[in-house]
Amino acid sequence: MSRKDKEIARLIAAEKKRQNETLDLIPSENIVSKAVLEALGTELVNKYSEGYPKKRYYAGNAVIDEVEILAQERARKVFGLGEEWGVNVQALSGAAANMAVYFALLKPGNTVLGMNLSSGGHLTHGSPANFSGKLFRIVPYDVTKEGFLDYKKIYEIARREKPAMIIAGATAYSRIIDFDKFGRIAKAVGAYLMVDMAHIAGLVAAGVHPSPFPYADVVTTTTHKTLRGPRGAIIFSHEDRMIRAGDKDVSMSRLIDRAVFPGLQGGPHDNQTAAIAVALGEALKLEFRRYGKQIVKNAKVLAVELTKLGFQLVSGGTDNHLMLVDVTKLGISGREAQDRLEKVGIIVNRNTIPHDTRSPFDPSGIRIGTPSVTTRGMKEKEMKVVARAVYDVLTENKGSATTVKELCRKFAI
Repeated sequence: MSRKDKEIARLIAAEKKRQNETLDLIPSENIVSKAVLEALGTELVNKYSEGYPKKRYYAGNAVIDEVEILAQERARKVFGLGEEWGVNVQALSGAAANMAVYFALLKPGNTVLGMNLSSGGHLTHGSPANFSGKLFRIVPYDVTKEGFLDYKKIYEIARREKPAMIIAGATAYSRIIDFDKFGRIAKAVGAYLMVDMAHIAGLVAAGVHPSPFPYADVVTTTTHKTLRGPRGAIIFSHEDRMIRAGDKDVSMSRLIDRAVFPGLQGGPHDNQTAAIAVALGEALKLEFRRYGKQIVKNAKVLAVELTKLGFQLVSGGTDNHLMLVDVTKLGISGREAQDRLEKVGIIVNRNTIPHDTRSPFDPSGIRIGTPSVTTRGMKEKEMKVVARAVYDVLTENKGSATTVKELCRKFAI
């Protein structure tokens, strides 16, 4: 490429260098394997494959069918599922996957219970700025002031509002989500339970977070984050559950497929599908289970060390891969904390904390996670060093930039 397009080659090299010379603590980011990168850059990108395996609208899709079927089979194996679960690997992103579920199972104006964005939910869980908040009647639920889900309160809201669907899952919740309780709440009020496990999919696959599958009607996930694959999404739904659509009964998974194509998009990105299959193959290996466990170990140590240094963590700690740090007592905002850390090569994202009084553009907290640094090989010892570096930067002590450079050199991508 350097000979064909020097400008793009230079930018790619610059980004590769930036990633190698910084510590990425953003919970939704990770580092894919060379095998995933190779799959993304193959001749599969040349093909159009509207439709589904064995039912395409274009000729020449025999190989593509095998790629997609393999991705589906591996997805079932990773999460211990049988053929009763339909698997859609064509949605181009997590937001598109969630949109497909809305359009497949609901009608505009239906009531949906979703976690408030300011409490750790996602835009597609009902934000007024998102399609979900514009097309559906959203009733949000919040976490407590301490940062915990209140299942009794969620049940009370559900019983009062009678939603058509309840969404469980979060982008900034540091504790185990009790899917069993969510399932019982949904069943009690006759609602679908959709679980968005985008952030914790890799932890579920590794057996370090409870699985939503015994309790959910539909499960969506992105394929990056803790699952450590390319950008993309998977939708799991019941193949054997029939739903009335018009004048006939249609399986839930068929409705989901129709919502993705032709409902929301045309042909899938076949190179992306192949890369997802590669990542799922990696997730089936013992090394991935060790990796998932190490993510959580690292997060717990990082949370403990930050607490020892005087930081206030929402909910007091973490059970998964991330934590929310309230920086109010330091006399700075989340945005200022983010900017200070970036200057020395520590990458986090500013984030609202529960019941935040500040703007989302300049909130009271930062969100920190361990997937990327764990992929680089860092363990508990390094988390103590990282915690100290974060402290030094945010309290304006010196020496942290050298520490970051040393860690990056020792644990190169």
